[in-house]
Amino acid sequence: MTEQDNLGFDTVCVHGGHQEDGHRAHLTPIYATSTYTYDSVEQAVNIFKGDEKGYIYGRFGNPTINEAEDKIAMMEAYGLKDSQGNQLQLKAILHASGMGAITTMVLANVKAGEKIITHQSLYGGTQELIDKVLPGLGIETIIVDFHDLAKTEEAIKADKSISMMYVETPANPTLQCVDLEALTALAKQHGLTVCADNTFATPYLQQPFKYDVDFVMHSTTKFLNGHGTAVGGIVIGRDLEKMNGIVTKTHRLLGGNSNAFEAYLLTNGLRTFSLRMERHCGNAEKVATYLNEHAAVSWVNYLGLESHPDYAIGKKQMKHPGAMLSFELKGGFDAGVKFINSLKLCTSAVSLGTCDTLVVHAASTTHVGVPRDKRVEYGITDGLIRMSVGIENVEDIIADIEQALS
Repeated sequence: MTEQDNLGFDTVCVHGGHQEDGHRAHLTPIYATSTYTYDSVEQAVNIFKGDEKGYIYGRFGNPTINEAEDKIAMMEAYGLKDSQGNQLQLKAILHASGMGAITTMVLANVKAGEKIITHQSLYGGTQELIDKVLPGLGIETIIVDFHDLAKTEEAIKADKSISMMYVETPANPTLQCVDLEALTALAKQHGLTVCADNTFATPYLQQPFKYDVDFVMHSTTKFLNGHGTAVGGIVIGRDLEKMNGIVTKTHRLLGGNSNAFEAYLLTNGLRTFSLRMERHCGNAEKVATYLNEHAAVSWVNYLGLESHPDYAIGKKQMKHPGAMLSFELKGGFDAGVKFINSLKLCTSAVSLGTCDTLVVHAASTTHVGVPRDKRVEYGITDGLIRMSVGIENVEDIIADIEQALS
């Protein structure tokens, strides 16, 4: 099934992207092959030229991988129309990791001598990429406060070498939320390519393509897979010519391709995606309310609380505040470490989006590679705990937090 045909979102999660297997397998099998055969030299030529559909080499594509790509593209395009009023068509490319997807997207679009404009409080891996790798390739990054549209425009006007706007909303781990509609409109006025990391929100909660964003990235390791069984990443684009051209070429030559086994695990996870997200989000709302009233907690970063500075933005562009939150313990770094070590049910682990509740002390793990002064400036303070709320009974999650704080 390749077309949405007015299906509901839940149905797309189950059936989207599926092509009938030649042996009529119920689920797309794991195509564990590195290469493919041809009936003739002429057929091989046609497939290599793109005149005939077919597969060439495992690094270039695989039926198992394609199903995951098509399903996620359909989810991101769900209910959206193109400029002619037709169902929006997107292309997705699955990668070995979220960082692989981000790297492909950047290197396919930004040349040496050009710059990226972005904001504070990015995922630690992204922050290290722009700090430690891209400068060596001649690509610099300008960081501004995206909440201030006037200053953002001023920065863009002041430097004609800026070619890309990079947005992560909600951001990791402060849950900072920025206005996709306003920022994309501003970027388009100045001819910038706009890309958005949608990992925290997922297409269940937020669809950046609704606001004319050019590229969307995910770490599929997280909520999309949902079970912590496979690492992966995906880049989705609306310019099909560019996606089939320079983005595909960059992806193949960098060698960051996914594999059939992990794509199979991802596809199976996606079948229950919407059901899981409903429970994740409901639990997170209750946990955030509990933490917001706890004496040991200084503040809670959760977009469903009116105290969050970006509450209004989140309500505008997200269907629900989501399953992620973070909170600052009054005892700082030592309190954060003690809390993590005292948990019994919640799991101490990096990553997020799995069925069980994952808790991490950002200053000592996910953002340890970011200098403290920059980390604190971006709101990633010493006692900050990031929590990915799972699908367990919420009473059990709260009881574990209570005993750990006590």
